[in-house]
Amino acid sequence: MSDQAILRREVAQFQAPVLRKSLFQLVTSIGGFCATCAAMYAVFNVSYWLSLAFVPLAAGFLVRIFIVQHDCGHLAYFRSRRTNDFVGFACSLMTLTPYASWRRQHAGHHGVWNDLDRRQSGADIYSSCLTVAEYRALSPGRRWWYRTIRHPLISNFLLPPFIFLLLYRVPFDMPKSWRRERLMVHLTSLSLVVVLGGLGLALGYDRVAAIQLPVLIVAAIVGVWLFSVQHRGEQIRWNRHDAWDPVSAALRSSTYLRLPAILRWFTGNIGYHHVHHLNPRVPNYRLRECHERIAALCNVPACSFLDGVRALRFVLWDERRGRMVTFREASSSETGS
Repeated sequence: MSDQAILRREVAQFQAPVLRKSLFQLVTSIGGFCATCAAMYAVFNVSYWLSLAFVPLAAGFLVRIFIVQHDCGHLAYFRSRRTNDFVGFACSLMTLTPYASWRRQHAGHHGVWNDLDRRQSGADIYSSCLTVAEYRALSPGRRWWYRTIRHPLISNFLLPPFIFLLLYRVPFDMPKSWRRERLMVHLTSLSLVVVLGGLGLALGYDRVAAIQLPVLIVAAIVGVWLFSVQHRGEQIRWNRHDAWDPVSAALRSSTYLRLPAILRWFTGNIGYHHVHHLNPRVPNYRLRECHERIAALCNVPACSFLDGVRALRFVLWDERRGRMVTFREASSSETGS
């Protein structure tokens, strides 16, 4: 049996969801989020600044809810597809992320990640890049736009709230053939109007906006950072399609992001992203256990929290040098040549 087959077999042992763990995580995530938001509303009249002190905690629970939704999209959270879809949709009313369309688009990402010849299928600015040669071939204006939209302040602080608050309210990038997914985007938006409208009637629209917007903004920024660093960094590899295979890509084109225990809890162990790409059906609460089981079978590049912050600088793939590079490195090598 080949090494890849042995690795797949070992990982497959962890793909079955454990009902009590799924339910416990669901209750603690949604319960923690609702309780924290309730505390924020309770102290609002005492001090709005005191309410804002709870924002990081509420945002952490919201990120955790998004991980639950993510697992439901992979049919990894419950054995029943119907239950996964029901819980995933319920989570989407808190994360503001249309469940059906995001699930299908994310499935596209899992089919093409870090494959240079399939970047336009299921890719976005957070999980794709240009090669150095392609970047140099752009006109000055398009180079400026490419660099601007991928500047960390733009892509990781300004764009995330815009995406979750506005862009996800419309089927902006879905083909017309995705009729069900497009319909579910509108149904999600309508459901949000009902939920937030009812909350506003009960508590006041200004208060709801003052509480929920900061929570969503922080959660969006953290969530997008987590997603964007999973395939970024100097050690991450891209390959042409004829040299690409899913196991090697999982181990060399996905990160192992080492986070403190408290952050692992709030982020649903998504830092073990290499395991997730080896088998998306492994529930998030089993990723760490699976990683420890296969550690001796694979050598995965690991990065710390600070490495994950620095990874945002690596935006271009240099085919000649076989590594990710920064815009500055690409410009300096162009000048040198």
